[in-house]
Amino acid sequence: MSSLSLTGRRQVLADLVPGALVRDLTLVAGGALLTGAAAQLVIPVPGSPVPMTGQTFAALLVGASLGMRRGAASMLLYLLVGAAGVPWFQGATSGLSGASAGYVVGFVFAGALVGSLARRGGDRTPLRTVGTMVLGNVVIYAFGVPWLMAAAGFDFSTAFAKGVVPFLIGDALKIVVAAGVLPLAWAAVARVRKED
Repeated sequence: MSSLSLTGRRQVLADLVPGALVRDLTLVAGGALLTGAAAQLVIPVPGSPVPMTGQTFAALLVGASLGMRRGAASMLLYLLVGAAGVPWFQGATSGLSGASAGYVVGFVFAGALVGSLARRGGDRTPLRTVGTMVLGNVVIYAFGVPWLMAAAGFDFSTAFAKGVVPFLIGDALKIVVAAGVLPLAWAAVARVRKED
């Protein structure tokens, strides 16, 4: 297992970019922009008021790449700017109303959790990455389902059936992609460092 360290502590991919404050601000803003762009990939889900989008994948990838603080800050920026009226939530919407808003709130906490786990090596191997991403998805659902219940007037079983079940296969595919991409990124970094 690779645990690259420039300072004797575990790192996330973003730690390898030089220039602390400017780097952090740029990465936080970039993570929010990436999530906003991914939110525009929308696939309606028949029978559900919540569409399938790319934003969940982006939010988890941002958390893993940026670490706990930057990942959470990036998702908080995404949430606040969208709540203030910038149309970068799913399908160029904004505001914190509607059936999907709870999932966006969950991105902040999922970004923090996934980032924390990544700093501990949770993105270095495919198996660890799967576990990290599954936990991140659970956190997103933990916020999204109660919000969906309140917004749509669903009971728990209906909200689960309409707000979780239709997304499980898509989430599994996103997790498989992350389980390939993140460990490969670390392997590429290790090769570059070895050559230096």
